[in-house]
Amino acid sequence: MTSASAIGAVAVLDDESRRGMYWFIRRARRPVTRDEAAAEVGISRKLAAFHLDKLVDAGLLRARYEAVGGVRRVGRSPKVYEPAETDVRVSIPERRYEILAEILMAAVLAGDDARAHAVLESARRGTELGEAERDRLKPGRLGPERALTLLETLLADRGFEPGRPEPACVRLHNCPFHPLAASAPDLVCGLNHAYLSGVVDGLGADTVEAILAPRPGDCCVELRDRRLGARSDAE
Repeated sequence: MTSASAIGAVAVLDDESRRGMYWFIRRARRPVTRDEAAAEVGISRKLAAFHLDKLVDAGLLRARYEAVGGVRRVGRSPKVYEPAETDVRVSIPERRYEILAEILMAAVLAGDDARAHAVLESARRGTELGEAERDRLKPGRLGPERALTLLETLLADRGFEPGRPEPACVRLHNCPFHPLAASAPDLVCGLNHAYLSGVVDGLGADTVEAILAPRPGDCCVELRDRRLGARSDAE
Protein backbone atom coordinates (compact mmCIF):
# COMPACT_ATOMS: atom_id res chain seq x y z
CA MET A 1 0.00 0.00 0.00
CA THR A 2 1.08 3.58 -0.57
CA SER A 3 1.42 5.79 2.50
CA ALA A 4 -1.86 7.56 1.74
CA SER A 5 -3.69 4.24 1.28
CA ALA A 6 -2.19 2.82 4.47
CA ILE A 7 -3.24 5.85 6.49
CA GLY A 8 -6.74 5.56 5.04
CA ALA A 9 -6.88 1.87 5.94
CA VAL A 10 -5.85 2.57 9.52
CA ALA A 11 -8.45 5.34 9.74
CA VAL A 12 -11.15 2.88 8.64
CA LEU A 13 -10.21 0.65 11.57
CA ASP A 14 -10.86 3.50 14.01
CA ASP A 15 -14.29 2.05 14.72
CA GLU A 16 -14.93 -0.64 17.32
CA SER A 17 -17.34 -2.68 15.18
CA ARG A 18 -15.13 -2.62 12.08
CA ARG A 19 -12.07 -3.47 14.13
CA GLY A 20 -13.87 -6.37 15.82
CA MET A 21 -15.13 -7.82 12.55
CA TYR A 22 -11.77 -7.39 10.86
CA TRP A 23 -9.88 -9.29 13.55
CA PHE A 24 -12.62 -11.95 13.69
CA ILE A 25 -12.29 -12.52 9.94
CA ARG A 26 -8.48 -12.66 10.14
CA ARG A 27 -8.64 -15.24 12.93
CA ALA A 28 -11.31 -17.33 11.21
CA ARG A 29 -8.91 -18.58 8.50
CA ARG A 30 -11.90 -19.10 6.20
CA PRO A 31 -14.47 -16.96 4.37
CA VAL A 32 -16.93 -15.34 6.80
CA THR A 33 -20.52 -14.32 6.03
CA ARG A 34 -22.14 -11.03 6.98
CA ASP A 35 -24.36 -12.84 9.47
CA GLU A 36 -21.36 -14.35 11.24
CA ALA A 37 -19.51 -11.03 11.35
CA ALA A 38 -22.60 -9.23 12.64
CA ALA A 39 -23.15 -11.82 15.38
CA GLU A 40 -19.51 -11.56 16.47
CA VAL A 41 -19.76 -7.85 17.32
CA GLY A 42 -23.47 -7.72 18.18
CA ILE A 43 -24.84 -5.48 15.41
CA SER A 44 -27.49 -5.91 12.73
CA ARG A 45 -26.70 -7.63 9.43
CA LYS A 46 -27.45 -4.41 7.53
CA LEU A 47 -25.03 -2.36 9.62
CA ALA A 48 -22.43 -5.13 9.38
CA ALA A 49 -22.72 -5.04 5.58
CA PHE A 50 -22.03 -1.28 5.62
CA HIS A 51 -18.92 -1.67 7.78
CA LEU A 52 -17.64 -4.71 5.90
CA ASP A 53 -17.89 -2.93 2.58
CA LYS A 54 -15.92 -0.03 4.06
CA LEU A 55 -13.17 -2.51 4.95
CA VAL A 56 -13.26 -3.85 1.39
CA ASP A 57 -13.02 -0.34 -0.06
CA ALA A 58 -9.99 0.34 2.17
CA GLY A 59 -8.23 -2.75 0.81
CA LEU A 60 -8.29 -4.63 4.12
CA LEU A 61 -10.79 -7.30 3.07
CA ARG A 62 -11.88 -8.88 -0.17
CA ALA A 63 -15.39 -10.13 -0.88
CA ARG A 64 -17.09 -12.60 -3.19
CA TYR A 65 -20.23 -14.72 -3.38
CA GLU A 66 -19.77 -18.30 -2.28
CA ALA A 67 -21.91 -21.21 -1.11
CA VAL A 68 -21.22 -21.59 2.62
CA GLY A 69 -19.83 -24.98 3.49
CA GLY A 70 -19.89 -25.96 -0.18
CA VAL A 71 -23.68 -26.50 -0.03
CA ARG A 72 -25.52 -24.93 -2.98
CA ARG A 73 -29.01 -23.60 -2.28
CA VAL A 74 -31.70 -21.93 -4.34
CA GLY A 75 -30.98 -18.26 -4.97
CA ARG A 76 -27.78 -16.26 -4.91
CA SER A 77 -24.93 -17.48 -2.72
CA PRO A 78 -24.17 -15.27 0.29
CA LYS A 79 -21.45 -12.67 0.21
CA VAL A 80 -18.38 -13.75 2.17
CA TYR A 81 -15.34 -11.87 3.34
CA GLU A 82 -11.71 -12.79 3.91
CA PRO A 83 -8.50 -10.84 4.57
CA ALA A 84 -6.83 -9.15 1.62
CA GLU A 85 -3.23 -10.14 1.00
CA THR A 86 -2.00 -6.65 1.80
CA ASP A 87 0.47 -5.41 4.39
CA VAL A 88 -0.58 -2.20 6.09
CA ARG A 89 2.18 -0.21 7.71
CA VAL A 90 2.14 3.42 8.68
CA SER A 91 5.26 5.29 9.68
CA ILE A 92 5.62 9.04 10.01
CA PRO A 93 8.13 9.96 8.71
CA GLU A 94 7.99 7.16 6.14
CA ARG A 95 10.32 4.16 6.43
CA ARG A 96 11.01 1.56 3.72
CA TYR A 97 12.99 -1.16 5.45
CA GLU A 98 11.71 -3.82 3.04
CA ILE A 99 13.73 -2.31 0.18
CA LEU A 100 16.94 -2.47 2.19
CA ALA A 101 16.14 -5.99 3.40
CA GLU A 102 15.55 -7.21 -0.17
CA ILE A 103 18.80 -5.65 -1.37
CA LEU A 104 20.81 -7.21 1.44
CA MET A 105 19.13 -10.59 0.98
CA ALA A 106 20.00 -10.58 -2.72
CA ALA A 107 23.59 -9.70 -1.85
CA VAL A 108 23.90 -12.49 0.70
CA LEU A 109 22.48 -15.03 -1.74
CA ALA A 110 24.95 -13.86 -4.39
CA GLY A 111 27.80 -15.27 -2.33
CA ASP A 112 31.25 -13.68 -2.18
CA ASP A 113 31.74 -9.93 -1.68
CA ALA A 114 28.21 -9.35 -0.43
CA ARG A 115 28.76 -5.63 0.06
CA ALA A 116 29.73 -5.08 -3.58
CA HIS A 117 26.73 -7.11 -4.72
CA ALA A 118 24.49 -5.04 -2.43
CA VAL A 119 25.71 -1.80 -4.02
CA LEU A 120 25.08 -3.19 -7.51
CA GLU A 121 21.63 -4.44 -6.54
CA SER A 122 20.75 -1.09 -5.00
CA ALA A 123 21.83 0.75 -8.14
CA ARG A 124 19.86 -1.70 -10.30
CA ARG A 125 16.67 -1.12 -8.34
CA GLY A 126 17.10 2.63 -8.53
CA THR A 127 17.71 2.44 -12.27
CA GLU A 128 14.54 0.39 -12.75
CA LEU A 129 12.54 3.00 -10.86
CA GLY A 130 14.00 5.85 -12.93
CA GLU A 131 13.44 4.00 -16.20
CA ALA A 132 9.82 3.24 -15.29
CA GLU A 133 9.22 6.91 -14.58
CA ARG A 134 10.87 7.94 -17.84
CA ASP A 135 8.75 5.44 -19.77
CA ARG A 136 5.63 6.78 -18.07
CA LEU A 137 6.35 10.47 -18.63
CA LYS A 138 8.41 10.39 -21.84
CA PRO A 139 9.97 13.75 -20.89
CA GLY A 140 12.53 13.96 -23.72
CA ARG A 141 15.82 15.72 -23.13
CA LEU A 142 16.02 16.91 -19.53
CA GLY A 143 17.72 20.09 -18.43
CA PRO A 144 18.87 20.24 -14.80
CA GLU A 145 15.93 22.18 -13.36
CA ARG A 146 13.31 20.04 -15.10
CA ALA A 147 15.15 16.85 -14.09
CA LEU A 148 15.31 17.98 -10.46
CA THR A 149 11.59 18.80 -10.50
CA LEU A 150 10.75 15.31 -11.76
CA LEU A 151 13.07 13.71 -9.22
CA GLU A 152 11.57 15.80 -6.44
CA THR A 153 8.09 14.48 -7.27
CA LEU A 154 9.23 10.89 -7.71
CA LEU A 155 11.19 10.77 -4.46
CA ALA A 156 8.41 12.47 -2.51
CA ASP A 157 6.27 9.43 -3.35
CA ARG A 158 9.05 7.21 -1.97
CA GLY A 159 9.22 8.86 1.45
CA PHE A 160 12.36 11.00 1.03
CA GLU A 161 10.57 14.30 1.83
CA PRO A 162 12.53 16.35 -0.71
CA GLY A 163 12.94 20.10 -0.46
CA ARG A 164 14.23 22.64 -3.00
CA PRO A 165 16.47 25.13 -1.15
CA GLU A 166 17.57 26.50 -4.53
CA PRO A 167 16.66 25.78 -8.18
CA ALA A 168 19.81 23.72 -8.76
CA CYS A 169 19.54 21.49 -5.68
CA VAL A 170 17.08 19.02 -4.15
CA ARG A 171 17.74 18.22 -0.50
CA LEU A 172 16.23 15.00 0.91
CA HIS A 173 14.99 15.65 4.43
CA ASN A 174 13.99 12.11 5.37
CA CYS A 175 15.96 8.88 5.19
CA PRO A 176 13.52 6.00 4.59
CA PHE A 177 16.16 3.66 6.07
CA HIS A 178 16.60 5.50 9.39
CA PRO A 179 17.47 4.38 12.11
CA LEU A 180 19.38 1.62 10.29
CA ALA A 181 21.48 4.32 8.70
CA ALA A 182 22.47 5.53 12.17
CA SER A 183 23.59 2.00 13.13
CA ALA A 184 25.66 1.34 9.98
CA PRO A 185 26.07 4.68 8.18
CA ASP A 186 28.85 3.63 5.79
CA LEU A 187 26.87 0.64 4.54
CA VAL A 188 23.38 2.14 4.43
CA CYS A 189 24.43 5.54 3.09
CA GLY A 190 26.50 3.81 0.41
CA LEU A 191 23.49 1.75 -0.67
CA ASN A 192 21.24 4.79 -0.58
CA HIS A 193 23.69 6.76 -2.71
CA ALA A 194 23.86 3.90 -5.24
CA TYR A 195 20.06 3.67 -5.29
CA LEU A 196 19.53 7.37 -5.91
CA SER A 197 22.32 7.50 -8.48
CA GLY A 198 20.50 4.67 -10.25
CA VAL A 199 17.23 6.63 -10.17
CA VAL A 200 18.99 9.60 -11.78
CA ASP A 201 20.57 7.39 -14.46
CA GLY A 202 17.35 5.53 -15.19
CA LEU A 203 15.45 8.79 -15.61
CA GLY A 204 18.07 9.89 -18.13
CA ALA A 205 18.87 12.97 -16.04
CA ASP A 206 22.52 13.23 -17.07
CA THR A 207 22.55 16.91 -16.10
CA VAL A 208 22.02 15.93 -12.45
CA GLU A 209 24.13 13.98 -9.96
CA ALA A 210 23.45 12.37 -6.59
CA ILE A 211 26.15 13.23 -4.08
CA LEU A 212 26.82 12.21 -0.51
CA ALA A 213 26.20 15.23 1.68
CA PRO A 214 25.21 13.97 5.15
CA ARG A 215 23.63 16.41 7.57
CA PRO A 216 22.12 15.73 11.01
CA GLY A 217 18.43 14.90 10.73
CA ASP A 218 18.44 14.65 6.92
CA CYS A 219 19.07 11.97 4.31
CA CYS A 220 22.75 11.57 3.44
CA VAL A 221 22.24 12.28 -0.28
CA GLU A 222 21.28 15.37 -2.20
CA LEU A 223 20.67 15.90 -5.91
CA ARG A 224 22.44 18.72 -7.73
CA ASP A 225 22.93 20.27 -11.12
CA ARG A 226 26.22 18.74 -12.32
CA ARG A 227 27.52 22.19 -13.18
CA LEU A 228 27.66 23.01 -9.46
CA GLY A 229 30.11 20.16 -8.97
CA ALA A 230 32.20 21.33 -11.91
CA ARG A 231 32.41 24.85 -10.49
CA SER A 232 33.34 23.51 -7.04
CA ASP A 233 36.13 21.40 -8.54
CA ALA A 234 37.47 24.44 -10.41
CA GLU A 235 37.56 26.43 -7.25
